[in-house]
Amino acid sequence: MDDITFDVGDGCFLYTVRAIIIKDDCVLMVKNESSPYYYSVGGRVKLGETSETAVLRETYEETNLVFEIDRLAFIHENFFVSSLFSRESCPCHEIGFFYLMKPHEDIGSIICNSVAEGGAEESLHWLPIDKLSEYPVYPVFYKSRLKELSDKVGHIVTRD
Repeated sequence: MDDITFDVGDGCFLYTVRAIIIKDDCVLMVKNESSPYYYSVGGRVKLGETSETAVLRETYEETNLVFEIDRLAFIHENFFVSSLFSRESCPCHEIGFFYLMKPHEDIGSIICNSVAEGGAEESLHWLPIDKLSEYPVYPVFYKSRLKELSDKVGHIVTRD
């Protein structure tokens, strides 16, 4: 099945999922050799796939571990400009579901074998939650919202 990312006239739409994996007050983030910033574990939902199934698949693809979902933590409406669909500056509208994952007993054996779009090799990094403001991190709301995770689902709208 294809990812739910499509061209909409002058822009594009993306449906994504992200995993919030926390251990010892650090959050697991991804970085690739061609990107100056860290980003959350996850990716695009495929047509016909639930967001829960997608986050479990994406998390396994990036960590080689089978995680369980704790709960939905955030819904993120993200408006930004990117170079998708081979256009230099394409306005994008992304809907993202961010799931808090349950602790994993084999967390120390995480191995990243994933590749970003364009073929850049990805690596995993544990970043201290209380120092996220010192890192170039996406989504930016992690810098404030991960410090005090609520039991309620947060709704965040970002316009870049």
